[in-house]
This record gives sequence, structure tokens and C-alpha cells, in this order.
Amino acid sequence: MTYLIGANVPEQPAGIRFRDLLNHPGILRIPGTHNGMAALQARDAGFAAVYLSGAAMTASMGLPDLGIISVEEVAFFVRQVSRASGLPVLVDGDTGYGETLNVMNMVRSFEDAGAAAVHIEDQLLPKKCGHLNDKRLADPRDMAAKVAAAVRARRHLYVIARTDAAASEGMDGAVARAKLYREAGADAIFPEALTSADMLREFARRMPGVPLLANMTEFGKTPFFTAAEFEGMGYRMVIWPVSSLRVANKAQEALYAAIKRDGGTQYVVEQMQTRAELYATIGLQDYEALDASIVQTIIPEAPLPR
Repeated sequence: MTYLIGANVPEQPAGIRFRDLLNHPGILRIPGTHNGMAALQARDAGFAAVYLSGAAMTASMGLPDLGIISVEEVAFFVRQVSRASGLPVLVDGDTGYGETLNVMNMVRSFEDAGAAAVHIEDQLLPKKCGHLNDKRLADPRDMAAKVAAAVRARRHLYVIARTDAAASEGMDGAVARAKLYREAGADAIFPEALTSADMLREFARRMPGVPLLANMTEFGKTPFFTAAEFEGMGYRMVIWPVSSLRVANKAQEALYAAIKRDGGTQYVVEQMQTRAELYATIGLQDYEALDASIVQTIIPEAPLPR
């Protein structure tokens, strides 16, 4: 039964549960889940936390990842993923949707929607995917102020500061920014778009004792590494941000081509999730059982006046 209707609603706030996961041995594996169904499937595969990528969200809406969606639009996805799976959700907060007060509003909005953690980045709008060129960076002091604002506004949210500085300022610039963001209160650091194992190791060596997040996105600047390899390089968390969307989109593309070509779906049925599999994943029978268990309300008759 799902978190939304079940008796297994977690008692602890999502941020506390996320921190508890980081206290366990081994790297925390956090797959991207671009909607509620993906979150259910990740949960059923055995993952303990999930990630909500800004790139995946916007692409699922038919939009580019340029920071043009609103806090409320993201909160809709946060609610969907957290309610469906019941798992702690790490959310991509882009640049914080504005300046310090906007960041505080984002933090409270995401917490209210069920988020466990958020990362914010030191780019200027319009921001870009971290693996693209010509990113414009904010002043590090302005970014540090956003981190401090996020920490001040949170109740339990785990705050991760992302820096995109390696591409333009080198390792020294990225490390200097990361240390400033850590001093401002960030719980962890996310160094984006590091391009080699040597860079990943050096960043970790120069940030001793700081929890680090690695990004294993396909078709980007970071080579392919496994979770175990990232752990060996000193990283505490790893995300696969857009993988679920990429696979789903490719399958849908093939489906529509087949319908156009063949006049129906007769040749792709074997590639589909069956009705039984769909109902099992979304817990249809649990909803039906819950509905049947509710006793009809009886309204007492008020006594007549004397």
C-alpha cells in the first residue's frame, strides 16, 4: 500500500529520514524519478531514496532546463513523488528561484510538499544543465547568502550546495566556493561536471570530512563510474538524474512510430507493462480494500423540540 493512503505513513520528517540513510555504511544510491510511477518502480526495486531532477521535470513538461518553471510547479512534482513512494526525495532546486527570500520560500514550499533534501547551484539565470558550456556563475558571496537563507528557513530539510565552478574557475575556484558554502551552513557539497577520476578524487581530498554528492548523468562530461567507484573516490551520495526519463522517452518514441507505421500496437504489446503489472505497482487492490473497509457514516437524528 502506498504512502498516500496507507497506514505506513512515516512518522519522522523526510529530512530526518534522509540523514539517517547517510548514517548507514556505503554510498547512498539515489535514482532519478521524474514522476510518481517512476518513484514507485524505484521503491519496488529496493532503493531507499529518490531524486527529482529539474532537467527531467522540465523535459517531461516539454520545456528546456533553463530555470523557467516556478516553485509551485516543482512542488507539484515533489508531492507526487513523495506521496507515491513514501521515500525521502532529494529535489533539484536550481538557483533557488530568485534571491535569499525566494530561497527561503522555496525551502518551506518543498518541505511542505514532502521533500527531504534540496540542492541549489551557483549559476545565474537563465541557468543551464551543468554539463553544458558557457555557464554564468553567481558571486560566491551571493551564493553563500542563499545557502545561509535555506538553512535558516528549513525545519528538517537537508541542504546541499552545488558548484559549477570547475569548468571556468578550475579546481581551486570550485574548492574555494565549496568551502565558503560549507561555512554558510550547507550539509553537503555537489561538485558538478568534474571530468575525470583524478578531478573527483582531488576534490574529495581537498574537502575532508564533508559529505559529497556525485552526478552520474549519461551523455555528459563525467565519465561512467559505478556507485562503488564513486564511493572509492570519496563520495557519499550518487544520483542518476535523467536516466528514467531517457528510457521512458525512447520507449514512447518507438511506440508512436509503431502506431504510425503499423496502424496499431500489435507488434509492441510484449514491450508494455501489463494491466496486472500496472495495478500491482499502483496498489489498486489496496485502494479498493480501503474503500470497502470504510463504514458508512450514520447521521444521528436530532431530538424534536418539546
